[in-house]
Amino acid sequence: MSKKHIPEIMAPAGDKQSYLAAVAAGADAVYLGLKHFSARMQAKNFSISELAQLASLGRDHGTKTYVAMNTLVKPKDPESAGRLIDRLQKTVKPYALIVQDLAMLTLAKQAGFQGELHLSTLANVSHPAGLALAKKLGASRVVVPRELNLDEVKLMAEACPKDLDLEIFVHGALCHCVSGRCYWSSYLGGKSGLRGRCVQPCRRLYTQQKQRPERLFSCNDLSLDVLTKPLLSMPKVAAWKIEGRKKGPHYVFYTVKAYQILRDNPQDPKAKKVAVDLLEQALGRPTSHSTFLPQRAFQPIPKDGETSSGRLVGEIKLDQRKRFFQPREPLHPGDLIRVGYEDQPGHCTFPIRRRVPKRGRMDIPLFKGQSGPPLPSGTKVFLVDRREPELSKLIKGLNSELDMFPAPEAKESHFTPTWPKAAPRKKTQRSESITLFRQPPKGRIFDRSAFWLEKATISKVPSNAVVRSQWWLPPVIWPDEDKKYRSLIKEAVKKGAREFVINAPWQAAYFEDRKSSTLVAGPFCNAANRLALGVLRDLGCSSAIISPELPYEDIYELAQNPPLQLAFIVKGLWPFGIARFQSEAVRFDQPIKSPMHEVAFVRQHGQNNWIYPGWELDLTKEYKKLERLGIKTFITIREPWPKDVPRPKRTSDFNWNLQLL
Repeated sequence: MSKKHIPEIMAPAGDKQSYLAAVAAGADAVYLGLKHFSARMQAKNFSISELAQLASLGRDHGTKTYVAMNTLVKPKDPESAGRLIDRLQKTVKPYALIVQDLAMLTLAKQAGFQGELHLSTLANVSHPAGLALAKKLGASRVVVPRELNLDEVKLMAEACPKDLDLEIFVHGALCHCVSGRCYWSSYLGGKSGLRGRCVQPCRRLYTQQKQRPERLFSCNDLSLDVLTKPLLSMPKVAAWKIEGRKKGPHYVFYTVKAYQILRDNPQDPKAKKVAVDLLEQALGRPTSHSTFLPQRAFQPIPKDGETSSGRLVGEIKLDQRKRFFQPREPLHPGDLIRVGYEDQPGHCTFPIRRRVPKRGRMDIPLFKGQSGPPLPSGTKVFLVDRREPELSKLIKGLNSELDMFPAPEAKESHFTPTWPKAAPRKKTQRSESITLFRQPPKGRIFDRSAFWLEKATISKVPSNAVVRSQWWLPPVIWPDEDKKYRSLIKEAVKKGAREFVINAPWQAAYFEDRKSSTLVAGPFCNAANRLALGVLRDLGCSSAIISPELPYEDIYELAQNPPLQLAFIVKGLWPFGIARFQSEAVRFDQPIKSPMHEVAFVRQHGQNNWIYPGWELDLTKEYKKLERLGIKTFITIREPWPKDVPRPKRTSDFNWNLQLL
């Protein structure tokens, strides 16, 4: 195997210590975020001056620095995002930017960024046809979804054009929902996963059919470990990515070392055992291979729901009202302990100050302002980070080297975006209502119709209705569905279909040779700024349906001189998220209740499981405001209500009156 086909090991870093741990481990690349525009805003992240020093140190040790600017870009964000890219180029000179929003591709070009552009897994390039389009828009790498199995990775690699590479996650946390297709946290209170603010509602306890509360949507971590060997035969898979920007230096060091061993010694069983032992010491959640092996797929949601991060080291005991635990292994000064689960009232995290031997006694300190009642006897205790003397020494040595790379002077940026030309406003256009159906409805339809593009639906809709209707592609198309949707589009066009709604920008690739088709950018394209709308226009879209996730203040800004005509979803069941994983305990179309009495249900459509809230979106009272902004097309999503899920008394206005964080 030639040197150029050896994949790089990419380490996460949420703070300085983790970056230095990655360099100490010999990582080929480190990816990280800044204080703004990072999809892991809960991490400490970096200032530009601090990052400039670290990037210089990394270059000196042969470690590339990738900066993740992979959040949704709101209407007022492009100016500040462009200035940040400009300052990064002048000061840090990162090897690559990792982005999800189409606007970032445009801004990087306009700002003269000279590094590579990588499309984040949040961009949801999930099917082979989209890869050539990703390259056409300026990407040099695509991060594929974590849900892909080995055969699907092969399909993506075989379709990958020249000068475009793939990056695959090999280790770390798994989200329950597909990246870029989760609105759960946002729907429950404006903290958007697309903006890096997810509060992880999927990790909570849920109850279904009067069973005991379980973590029905909480996944084990992914660990491909020994299954990485087949990836070595795919030259297009250029990088193995380790998730964990909120993890500490211990995790970073051990996982990087383990995957280096697996990459460099694929035929050595002893080396594999050493690597697996290192991964077991990394202090992540329990792991699985997930669905990576198609012939031995494993749903990564355990029946017992034990998915907390860290290694279990004990349980709370009581002695004269004092709470303590006896660790199952020695604890050392600097080790970080968490008592209880992250969503458990009263849980706490604290450092170990002195050595505690195995089965010794460690009293649990009381903290000022600690929330919730005292945790009961039997509460689990986890080791979540370590500070081994050897690793601390390595980090200390690298830290002293930073003095050789003085922080650069702050450089201002006067960058101003070049905005796309505004679409002409059609003042005489009448308002139009469109109703989106799964199946052709019975009886007369007074609004214009739209249908999800499926074979059964095409065959049932009369030809005269096919011509007048919109045809919606799904929010996620998997690699083995590529041919299916090419064929469905061809069949629909043959029957007279003209207007198609794409729900990922990359789906425009299906229509490059269909000049008579009209394209609409669907709400799952997550377009939230004029630059992104401009790219969608260049891809052939004539209009765009705004995601209902946006609050009114952002919709107002977006409607000022947009390059496309805008439409809006005003009513219906908007999903919490779309998933490929499914717990064996979950029953379709049955009510699922959270500790906060929030109701949800799960319904399967094709290969995807749609998680719906138990109450509808309803913004019909805002028609007039939207019309005054020039929005003339209004969408209602019609989804059959499950008979076993109680009809709610409330509706949702999503984030209409909130500030999207």
